[in-house]
Amino acid sequence: MGGPGGQHSRVVIALGGNALSPAGGAGDVREMRTAIEATAQTLVDLVEQGAQLMVTHGNGPQVGRILLQQEYASQVVPAMPMDVCGAESQGQIGYLLCAALDGALARRGVDARALCIVTQVVVDGRDPAFRRPTKPVGPSYERPEAQRIAHETGYVFGIMPDGRWRRVVASPVPQRIVEADALRGLIDAGYVVVAGGGGGVPVVELDGNYHGVEAVIDKDLTGSRLAALIEADQFVILTEVPRVQVGFGTAAARELPRLTVAAALELLAAGEFPEGSMGPKVSACVSFVQGGGRRAVIGALVAAHEVVFGDAGTVIEAAGEGGRE
Repeated sequence: MGGPGGQHSRVVIALGGNALSPAGGAGDVREMRTAIEATAQTLVDLVEQGAQLMVTHGNGPQVGRILLQQEYASQVVPAMPMDVCGAESQGQIGYLLCAALDGALARRGVDARALCIVTQVVVDGRDPAFRRPTKPVGPSYERPEAQRIAHETGYVFGIMPDGRWRRVVASPVPQRIVEADALRGLIDAGYVVVAGGGGGVPVVELDGNYHGVEAVIDKDLTGSRLAALIEADQFVILTEVPRVQVGFGTAAARELPRLTVAAALELLAAGEFPEGSMGPKVSACVSFVQGGGRRAVIGALVAAHEVVFGDAGTVIEAAGEGGRE
């Protein structure tokens, strides 16, 4: 395998929601296609430069719409459990993304194909997250409506910063990936692979069988597992911001071009990176590097080429000159 910036560099890309659906849009399929087409062009740029890509992505807006559709149709069609909704969103996004990737690859004469694998991710049924669900899913409600739904379904609801209530589910730590052998084989065969969408379908293993559970796995943590699985040269999280910042949202905000694992852990422990935004991204990068990965980067989707092959973004690595910059 080549190193960062070299030919045939193996890279796992984790895409944020802005890469799949415009913020504040209606969420219809035309908007999704437009956003995904633009993202596919960016990804194919990387393939043309020699990157072997595995792509994972979020699914929050998409699975939220699926849950909302279920609510409106609940008197006619029985609702599906959370794991099935997650699998449905993986297939939906994977289909659109692979179609866009295949079209862009063909137009540029690149001899490669994109494939989507609906991915199951094993979690520990005794993970403490199941006793304290915190991950918001689906639409928001006023308190009386949330109480009614909770009484009828047993769902757990939590109050959000805007004062409305949303269903919350567990967000357990990913342990391993069921389709590991197939994913390694597809990357080795030269495919552009889309996997682990939305963090993957969370399952527990009982007596040799896998059973879906009501949970949502953080997609960046799953991305870190995918990167370790295929022995990626880089794990790259593409989002809206150009670099990780300390003092975010304050007059003292400062971008960090580089972080050592030790410095990142120190800042995480100090609460510098909020759990609902940059915290899981930094944690996922740290996990990849601690597991033997060479380089993890958080950067902007619009600067993807420079993030992967240049100096853009925040690089997290085991050690380096100066540590925190």
